[in-house]
Amino acid sequence: MSAFDILKERGYVAQCSNEEEIRNNFEKGQVTLYCGYDPTADSLTAGHFLTLMALSHLQKAGHRIITLVGGGTASIGDPTDKNDMRKMLTIEELDKNVEEIKKQISKFIDYDNGKAIMTNNADWLRGLEYLPFLRDIAVHFSVNRMLSAECYKSRMEQGLTLFEFNYMVMQSYDFLELYKKYGCTLQVGGDDQWSNMLGGIDLVRKKERGSVNVMTFNLLTTSEGKKMGKTEKGALWLDPNRTSPYEFYQYWRNVEDVSVEKCLGLLTFLPMDEVKRLGSLKDAEINKAKDVLAYEVTKIVHGEEEAIKAQEAAKALFSNSQDMSNVPTTEIDKAEIDGEIDILTLMQKVALIPSRAEGRRLIEQGGVVVNGEKVADVNFKLSLVDFENDGVMIQKGKKVFLRVRLK
Repeated sequence: MSAFDILKERGYVAQCSNEEEIRNNFEKGQVTLYCGYDPTADSLTAGHFLTLMALSHLQKAGHRIITLVGGGTASIGDPTDKNDMRKMLTIEELDKNVEEIKKQISKFIDYDNGKAIMTNNADWLRGLEYLPFLRDIAVHFSVNRMLSAECYKSRMEQGLTLFEFNYMVMQSYDFLELYKKYGCTLQVGGDDQWSNMLGGIDLVRKKERGSVNVMTFNLLTTSEGKKMGKTEKGALWLDPNRTSPYEFYQYWRNVEDVSVEKCLGLLTFLPMDEVKRLGSLKDAEINKAKDVLAYEVTKIVHGEEEAIKAQEAAKALFSNSQDMSNVPTTEIDKAEIDGEIDILTLMQKVALIPSRAEGRRLIEQGGVVVNGEKVADVNFKLSLVDFENDGVMIQKGKKVFLRVRLK
């Protein structure tokens, strides 16, 4: 089975510029391909993780991976799916984010002995001179054609800046650079990048008379078509300091039943016969498949030890076990209690609620439990005594648990 067939079987492939040619290239020998990651934050998300898994499958099949961190393109920011222009980051912020993103990517791709290449497009984009770039590169882009692209059409009503309009040109230039330097003939990425990616094909053909292709991967979406990877706190991050391994585990443990098989295929290394077996489980039995999904994904991202801890914590909480050693825990300074503290203030301090109004709503709906007792009063207070015997256990809704200790 070729690398393309592996990706197809596991559910990755969305669109191809020339499927037959891409398939043939994978079958003929080693393909050099690249995927880009813009460092708009200091961590990647679950959506990025899907592309990293696809790259890992391709690398295991013997192909050469280039991971491009967009220290240059992120200076502009991709307008795709955005109602407003992205926040502009300083060069210092971008460089810091680049280093963090490189560390994360290196957990999933093997760079030993030239098996893969890590690069940063700031190396060639930041030094460009504007007029020569316009004459040499921008001359090959049709404004009419660019405006027909989905990534720009959706922004026309809100106002698309000339600044953002350059993003597609810059991304296409990346492909040209990688083609010339490494013989890269394929760009891959999320399906929302399709229109951005197509520009590179034309540029390489016009500048180098080269034949290259692009292939997009299906996005993580729910049965309603909404993007997966969003939690109550925002994005589902790969950084354990942003999304704890327990929260990460619980997210995948609670995906909708119809998404289990899809997620097992895209986000684990389990053989496809096992993926299909687990995905075919019905009713209460599907929870066994969800346990496997949550464990396998957490193991890949955070390591086996953290996956086991998250699994044991989940079992302890939902079976009323006495072993709570792996339950998510945070500490606050004893001085912050000052004799007693109201529940809304405490929940804000430990980031369980974004506002007191949200906390009141939860309590009024019966969604807050402290040490096993449902909180009925929004003015409920805790004293220092309540934190004895290993802290206070707060449950928010059905799925979020946090033990709060004093230090």
